[in-house]
Amino acid sequence: MDPILPVVLLSVVLGAVIAIIFFGNYFRKRGSEIISDSKPDLQPNLKKQSRPPHNASKKSHSKSHSHFADKDQNKRHHPLDINTLKGHSDSVTGLCFSSDGRCLATACADGVIRVFKLDDASNKSFKFLRINLPAGGHPTAVEFADDASSVVVASQGLSGASVYLYGEEKPKSATGDKQQTKLPLPEIKWQHHKVHDTREILTLSGATATYGTADGSRVIASCSEGTDIILWHGKSGKILGNLDTNQLKNHMAAVSPNGRFIAAAAFTADVKVWEILYSKDGSVKELPRAMQLKGHKSAVTWLCFSPNSEQVITASKDGTIRIWNINVRYHLDEDPKMLKVFPIPLQDSTGTILHYDRLSLSPDGRILAATHGSILQWLCVETGKVLDTADKAHDGDITCIAWTPRNIPMGNNQALVLATASIDKKVKLWAAPSLLPH
Repeated sequence: MDPILPVVLLSVVLGAVIAIIFFGNYFRKRGSEIISDSKPDLQPNLKKQSRPPHNASKKSHSKSHSHFADKDQNKRHHPLDINTLKGHSDSVTGLCFSSDGRCLATACADGVIRVFKLDDASNKSFKFLRINLPAGGHPTAVEFADDASSVVVASQGLSGASVYLYGEEKPKSATGDKQQTKLPLPEIKWQHHKVHDTREILTLSGATATYGTADGSRVIASCSEGTDIILWHGKSGKILGNLDTNQLKNHMAAVSPNGRFIAAAAFTADVKVWEILYSKDGSVKELPRAMQLKGHKSAVTWLCFSPNSEQVITASKDGTIRIWNINVRYHLDEDPKMLKVFPIPLQDSTGTILHYDRLSLSPDGRILAATHGSILQWLCVETGKVLDTADKAHDGDITCIAWTPRNIPMGNNQALVLATASIDKKVKLWAAPSLLPH
C-alpha cells in the first residue's frame, strides 16, 4: 500500500469533521435566531427566554419605530394628522362611520371591505374585520345599515352593478363562553344584481329615518353614473322608490340625516331636492319633487346636508360655496332661501380659483371639510374663512371624506375626527381644527 494514502485519508476525515463542526455551529446559531423571533409569543414568562425576547423586542421595536417615524413625518407635514390606516392594497373607493363613530368601514378596489374598530383614534394599530366580496366585482361605495355589524356594499363587475348587505349572525347565548370569544364572520343577508341598468354606483348615502311617521329604519340611496337614484330599505333590501334626475349624468346624491330629503348633484348648476313621504305604518309611499336650488352659474360638484336637515351646502365650479335654507313650505310654492355665498378660498399658481371635489360637514355644523385633488381644507361655516389647509394630505387624489358622527376616544380625551381616503391606498384620520382661522 502506498504510504501516502493513509495520510490523505486521515486529512480528508479530519477536514470533514472540522466542516461538520463548523456548519453545525452555524446552523444551530441560525436556528436559535429564528426560534427567538417566535418564542416571545409562545413562552413570554420563562426566565430562560429573557434574552431572546429582548432581541425580538428590539426587532419589533425597530418596526414600530419606523411606523412612528412615518407618522412623525406626517405630523411634521401637518399637525392635525392623527393616524394612517394602512393595509389596503389598492385605491380606497369609499368609507363611512357607524352611528356611534366607533367603527369605520372602507371599500377598496382590491375587492375587500374592511371594518376598523376605533377604540382609540391615536392607536398605532387597529383591529379590523375583513369581508371579501364575490369574485369578479370591485366595491365602489359602502354604507352602514342598522348597526355596526351590518354594511351595505355597492360593487361593479362585468355584468353591471350589484348591491349586498353583509350582516353578522348574533351569537347564541347558551353556547358557552369559549364559543363566545370568536364572533361569526358577516354573511350576505340580501343581494341585488344588475341594478341601475348595470351602470356603476357612484355613491351610497344612508340615514336613520326619524322624520314624520318614519319608523326609524335605515334608508340608503344609491346614485348611479346615469340619471337614476334608488332608495333602499337597509335591513330588508326592499326598493322603496326610484328617482330620475333628468340632469345629464349624476355626480352624487345624499339623504338628509333625518331621512326626509334626497338631494342630487348632477354636473348642472341647479340642485334638485325630493322629499321622502312616509305612510302611517312607517313605509315609504311617495318621493315627490320638493324644490330646486338655483343660483350657481356652473356645475355643482358636491353637496351635504346640515345635521338638523334644514340646510344644504353646495360647492360649484363657479368658484363659490352656497348655504341654503330648505326648511320652507315648498308645497305652498315657497322657494328655498340662499343664506350665504362664499368664494372658494383655494387658488392655483396662476391665481385661478379651484373647485372643491368633496364636502363633509362636522356633526356640530360648524366646520366644513373640503377637498380638491390631494388638498384638504377646513372652513368655518359661519364666516367662510379657512381654518387650516393640508396642501398634500395624501399622495394622490382624495376619493372620499367623512366626519365621525360624534366625538370618539383619542388618547385620554374625546375628539371629533375626520377620515379621508385616497387612490394612494391609505385612509387618514385628522383632528378637527380650532375655530380660530389661521
